[in-house]
Amino acid sequence: MSSFETGLKAAAEQIRRAQADKRLRPSIAGFFDEATNTISYVVHDPKSGEAAIIDSVLDYEAASGRTSNGSADRIAEYVTSNNLKVMWLIETHAHADHISAAPYLQEKLGGKLAIGREIIRVQDVFGKLFNAGTDFERDGSQFDKLFDDGETFTVGELEGIALHVPGHTPADMAFIIGDAAFVGDTIFMPDFGTARADFPGGDARQLFQSIRRLLSLPGETRLFLCHDYKAPGRDDYAWETTVRQQREGNVHVRDGTTEDEFVAMRTARDKTLPMPNLIMPSVQVNIRGGRLPEPEANGVSYIKIPVNAV
Repeated sequence: MSSFETGLKAAAEQIRRAQADKRLRPSIAGFFDEATNTISYVVHDPKSGEAAIIDSVLDYEAASGRTSNGSADRIAEYVTSNNLKVMWLIETHAHADHISAAPYLQEKLGGKLAIGREIIRVQDVFGKLFNAGTDFERDGSQFDKLFDDGETFTVGELEGIALHVPGHTPADMAFIIGDAAFVGDTIFMPDFGTARADFPGGDARQLFQSIRRLLSLPGETRLFLCHDYKAPGRDDYAWETTVRQQREGNVHVRDGTTEDEFVAMRTARDKTLPMPNLIMPSVQVNIRGGRLPEPEANGVSYIKIPVNAV
């Protein structure tokens, strides 16, 4: 059995154990940031109080270049008011639409900052784009932990496993804790579809394969999404669905959709999409683990905007 199949089998078995025993299921709180349409999560073990924070958001005002911590402070308040102990600050990938607040939250709450091992590839691509120089390490050392496909971890007494799901970017990971899968930017609510695959290193065919990998998990697996944009005709934001709901109703990748059909649709659709508003600051900071570029001689950090390079 290949390592790819081994990790998927282990994830499915973990989910079934959690579905059979509610003590193995996490408590989950979602925090919606309307400015970036991002959902951050605090996932904790009710018995021990140990927790993971997934895909946190640092507020950033593009016109002024100012950062603030309102979104992150909501998460910190929830953690402290519930007497939780943060063990992990997890990034599903290097986000192109918001800056991570993980370093800020780590300083306040502790925990290890983690991402998938393929962040090294993303650092290499964008390190060149932003001409980051030799001082910028392209080895993932800005993070405390680089997860491999199929690698296990724990949150208190809860089981966790990481699955590599590239396509949106080379580094995308899904993190499964108990019976809940945090799938990042792979798939959206069934009425909205799937993530784009046209960023550097993205691949629509790979994205299809990653999504089908996730959708081979047990039907009642809970999927928690990183974004929601309210599909036409839907009035409320939503970010929780199931494998079964996606297989039956996802407008881009439901059962019966072929890989070639998906690639043709995704490629055509991506050509119509503008770049995310915050892609330049977000990627530039997130490849550094959510830290701003080193201050220059005047003590100020600067975000570069490459002109006519993308």
